[in-house]
Amino acid sequence: MKKTNLTLTLLAFSFPLVSQAKDWPVWGGDGSRNMVTTEKGLVTDFAPGDMSDDEVVDMKTTKNVRWVAKLGSQAYGNVTVGNGCVFVGTNNESPRDPQKKGDRGVVMCLDEQTGDLKWQLVIPKLGAGKVSDWEYIGVCSSPAVDGDIVYVVTNRCEVVCLDINGLADGNMGPYKDEAAYVRPKGSQDPLDESLDADIIWMYDMRDELGVFPHNVTSSSPLVLGDKVFIATSNGVDWSHTNIPAPLSPSWIALDKNTGELVGEDGSGASASALHAAWSSLTYGKIAGKETLIWGGTDGFCYGYPNKTEKDADGYDLFMPSWKVDCNEPEYRIDKDGKKVPYATPPGPSELIGTPVLYEEKVYVAIGQDPEHGDGVGRLSCIDAKNGEVVWKYTDVGRTISTVSVHDDLVYVAEYAGLIHCLDANDGKLYWTYDSFSRIWGSTLVAGGKVLLGNEDGDLLILDHGKAEPKVESVNMGAPVYSSPVYVNGTLYVATQTHLYAIGE
Repeated sequence: MKKTNLTLTLLAFSFPLVSQAKDWPVWGGDGSRNMVTTEKGLVTDFAPGDMSDDEVVDMKTTKNVRWVAKLGSQAYGNVTVGNGCVFVGTNNESPRDPQKKGDRGVVMCLDEQTGDLKWQLVIPKLGAGKVSDWEYIGVCSSPAVDGDIVYVVTNRCEVVCLDINGLADGNMGPYKDEAAYVRPKGSQDPLDESLDADIIWMYDMRDELGVFPHNVTSSSPLVLGDKVFIATSNGVDWSHTNIPAPLSPSWIALDKNTGELVGEDGSGASASALHAAWSSLTYGKIAGKETLIWGGTDGFCYGYPNKTEKDADGYDLFMPSWKVDCNEPEYRIDKDGKKVPYATPPGPSELIGTPVLYEEKVYVAIGQDPEHGDGVGRLSCIDAKNGEVVWKYTDVGRTISTVSVHDDLVYVAEYAGLIHCLDANDGKLYWTYDSFSRIWGSTLVAGGKVLLGNEDGDLLILDHGKAEPKVESVNMGAPVYSSPVYVNGTLYVATQTHLYAIGE
C-alpha cells in the first residue's frame, strides 16, 4: 500500500467484516462469532513432526504440514487470517528481534503462504504484575483485519490501529512515536523498519476511560461500518470484591479511522462486575434490525440496537433492549437466602465465551477464570429479538469456550474437559465426550468434523452429527489453549510454542 492511499483505504473499507468472503478476519470468522466453515478440503491426517531440544521442528518428520512458526512460551490469542497475512498473539520468550528482550506482549504478522515473519508489534508490560497484566501471558486478543488495516487490543489495555504492511512502506498515519512505544522504561531499543509494526493511531482505555483491567486485557475487535467495537476488560481488583472503576464502560465503540470514542456500553454492568469484561461483541441483523450482543461481566447477556442515545450528561450510550441472567437463581442465592460467594464451586459466573448468533438465536454459556477451578454452569439459548430464554441446559460445568452451531446442533466444551452435543432447537442432549484434560479453546466445525485442542496437547477430531462420534486425536507436543481455524485450505493449530499450518 502506498503512502498516498492510506486515507482512502481507511475510508473505503466501511462495510462490515461479516460481508467478506474467504479469509478469517475476526475471532469467530465473522460477526456471528460462530466457529463454523463449509469450506472443503480439510486435512486431518497429519503429523506435527519431531522437535529438537531448542524447540526447532524437523520439517522432514512432519506430514501434511506446510509450515511451522515459532511463537513464544505462551499463546492464548486465536489466529485470524486476512489479506495474505496470518496474525497471532504470544509473548516474547523466543524473541524474533534480539534487540527486544524480556517479558512483553507480541502480535506477529506472518506470510500466509510461507509462515515467514513480516512484522511484529512488541508491547511493553504495564508493570502492574498479575493484577492487570499477568507475567508472561502475552497478548490474549485476536486481531481484526479490515482490508489493509489491522486492529489489535494490547496487553496494556490499548486499542491500536496498524498498517498491515508494517513500517516497510513508511510510517503511516498521525502516530509517529513507535520507537518510544516499543522501548520499556530505561531501554534504548532501536526501531527496526523491517520487523516493527506501523501504528496509525492508539487509544489507551486506562487513561481515557479509567478502566481497570483484571489480570489481562482480552478482547477481539469487531468492525462494523466506520466503527470498531472493543471490550475493555474492566473488572475487580486483586481482592475479587472491590471494583475500582464501577462507572467505566465494559465495552466501547471507536471511530475506526481516527480512534475517537463514539459510544460506550450503557448497561451499567461494570458496577456489578463479578470478574472482568472479557467477552467480545457479536453482531447480526435480527428481524431486519442491526443488533449487538454482549456477554456480561455480571453474568447477564445483553442485546442492543446498533445505535447510540445521549444520556443526561451528553454521553453517547448503547442502551440494551433486553438482558438475560444466564445463571440459575440458586447460583446467586442459596436455599437459606444467603448470597453465594463468587469463585466458589456453587457460585455464579460471568460470561467469558463470546455469544454466538445462529438463526436469530443467541447461544452462550457461563464460566470463570481457569484459576478458579470447576463449578456449576449453564448453556442458554436466547431469542435475539426479545431476550426470552428458549431453553437452558444446566448439566454442564463452567466454560471459557465459545460454542459452535451447525446443522441445528450445538457443541460446547466445558473447562473440565467434556464436550457436549445438543439440539439447537430444544436443548436435547445427543452425546458427551470426555477428553480427560482441561479445555480452554473453542470448537470448530469444518469438513464434517468437530476440532478442539486441550491442555494435554491433543487436537481432538470428532465426527459432526447426532450419533456418538468416532474420535481421533493428534498430539501437538505442547498444550493447545487457543482454537483451531480452517481457512483458504489451511488448518491452523497454535500450541503454546508453535503455530502449525496444516494442509496437503
